[in-house]
Amino acid sequence: MPLALTRILAIARKEFFHLRRDRLTGGMVAGIPIVLSLLFGYAINNDVRQLRAAVVDEANTGASRALAADAVGSQVLGSLRPASSIADLERMIAAAEISAGLYIPPDLAERLAQQRPPYAQLLVDDSDPIVLSTARGLERLPVGDEASRLDRDPSIALRPLFNPERRSAVFIVPGLCGVILTLTMVLFTSIAIVRERERGNLELLITTPVRSLELMIGKIIPYIFIGYLQISLIIALGISLFDVPMRGSWLDFYLGAGIFVISILTLGLLISTAAATQFQAFQLTFTSFLPQLLLSGFMFPFEGMPDAARYLAEIFPLTHFLRIVRGVVLRDASLSLMVDDIWPLAVFFAAGMILATLRFRKRLD
Repeated sequence: MPLALTRILAIARKEFFHLRRDRLTGGMVAGIPIVLSLLFGYAINNDVRQLRAAVVDEANTGASRALAADAVGSQVLGSLRPASSIADLERMIAAAEISAGLYIPPDLAERLAQQRPPYAQLLVDDSDPIVLSTARGLERLPVGDEASRLDRDPSIALRPLFNPERRSAVFIVPGLCGVILTLTMVLFTSIAIVRERERGNLELLITTPVRSLELMIGKIIPYIFIGYLQISLIIALGISLFDVPMRGSWLDFYLGAGIFVISILTLGLLISTAAATQFQAFQLTFTSFLPQLLLSGFMFPFEGMPDAARYLAEIFPLTHFLRIVRGVVLRDASLSLMVDDIWPLAVFFAAGMILATLRFRKRLD
C-alpha cells in the first residue's frame, strides 16, 4: 500500500507539473467559469424591452402622437422611427431593421369617439417567439380617456407576420444551420493543421514551394463543400419533418451560407495556429463557440442584452448569419436587404485569413 500510494502521488505530481507548463489549459481552468458566469449573469436576459420599432401615423393628430408616446412609455417599444406606409414597415421588418411596426389609421379620432377598438395595429416579427410575447404587452394599452381595457377588446391589434402559429421549429431550425456549422467547421479546420504538425507532415510541406496563404486556402476548400452538405441536410430535414417554410430564394440562401462558411473556417485556421495539440484545438473551439451560441440571438433575445454584449456579439459571424438565414428563410428577404450583415462576414474572413497566415509563418520560422 505505501508503494502504491507513492506511485499514485508521483503520477499526480507529474500531472500538476504538466498542467503548470500548459498555459492554455491553465488559462481555461479559470477563464471558462469567469466568462460563462459573466455572460449568464450580465448579458443573458429574457426580459425584453425597448424593441426596435417604427411608426406610420396617418392620423397625424394630437391623439395619434399621444398614442405613439404611450406605446414608447410602456417600454415595450423603443424610440419610433418614421415610416411612410405599411409596406415600408413590412420591408424594414423583413430586413431586420426593426422588430415591430406601429400603424395608426387615419380614422383614429372617429374610432376614439365611438370607442371602437382596435385603434392601431402593431406588426410584429414573430419569427422570434420572445419578441411576440413582449409585443403582446401593448394589446391592452390604455388609449384616450379610458383608464383600462382589461375587460374589453384589445386597443391595439397585433399582426404576426411570419410565424402566426408560434411553432418553435420555425424559429429554431434555420438558426441550427448556423449553430451546427459554427461548431463543426471551426472544429474540423482547427484540428487540420495541428494534425499535420503532430504527424510530421507539416515539415514536408515546408520544403515544398507551397506558400502559407496557399496552404491555408487549400485547407479550407474541402470543408466548404462539407459545409454546404451539412446545411443542405439541416434545411431539408427542417422542411420535410417540421414544415419549416422556405419563403425566400434558394440562391440567396446558398450564397449567404457560402459567405458564412468561408468566414467561420478562418476562425478554425486561426485557432490551429495557436494550438500545439489536437486537444488544445478542441478546447479553443468550444471556448470560442460558447460566447457565440449565447450572444448571437439563437438561444436568448438579442434585444434583451446590454449594449456591451451587443457590441461583442457583432464581432461573431454567427450573429450575422442568423439574421441572414432567418431573413431569407422566414421573411422572404433578399441578400440586397442584408448588406449590413454580409460585409462584416467578408471583413471577418479577410482579417482571419491574414492573421492566420501571419501567425502560421511566424510559428515555423
